[in-house]
Amino acid sequence: MLNILRNGTPTDLPPLLIVHGLFGSARNWGAIAKRLADSRQVVSVDMRNHGESPWYDSHGYDDLASDLAQVIAAESQKMDVLGHSMGGKAAMMLALTQPELVNRLLVADIAPVTYAHSQSHFITAMRAMDISALKTRANADAALAISVTDPGVRAFLLQSLDLRASPPRWRLNLDVLEHEMDRITGWPDDVSGRFDGPALFLSGAKSDYVLPEHRPAIKALFPDAKFAKLPGAGHWLHAEAPRPFEATARMWFD
Repeated sequence: MLNILRNGTPTDLPPLLIVHGLFGSARNWGAIAKRLADSRQVVSVDMRNHGESPWYDSHGYDDLASDLAQVIAAESQKMDVLGHSMGGKAAMMLALTQPELVNRLLVADIAPVTYAHSQSHFITAMRAMDISALKTRANADAALAISVTDPGVRAFLLQSLDLRASPPRWRLNLDVLEHEMDRITGWPDDVSGRFDGPALFLSGAKSDYVLPEHRPAIKALFPDAKFAKLPGAGHWLHAEAPRPFEATARMWFD
């Protein structure tokens, strides 16, 4: 079972399941989860091979959807689901294969398509660090800056570095994530399901992850799909524009 963080208490509204993206964790969504929990229970998960969840040898979207289905089954009721990037694809796969588990869906800045870019260079950068000698977050940031110039990306990646462990460790199964990268950036060709429920595809206005040419593929799988953009935000829209993101999610789910 996936590691779970809970916020809030059950109400008349369906519980909300938050699914993070690649290299992320439930903790990345802590502030948004706490604020959304003022009206419902919010369940955030560490996906497999991330955070404190178990490590497995495979990381396909059938695997991730199955993991999420187990979480919802344990809650014994249908849930609203919010997924970002890799988590958005996992949420889509869940809704397509087991639509009876999903009430409303919010997919953040991702489409059900195969992308050409790989994220393996971040794995290379993380592996290149001698984390055994690191004592502080500032030391870790300086070491990662050799390969990753964007301070925001470094801060995000370093949230998965556990300096309190002895020895320090990444809370990421880097070997499997690298091996499965084509499946993570891809999308299965044989997906035949359909989700007829409400689905919002929310993207960053400065992001190129959800393009107009992706809409036919989205509509074929999610006939009731709606589309919206957050001005000024890129792919990490929930971190770059947290308040507008929260307001949009609240309006959609409430």
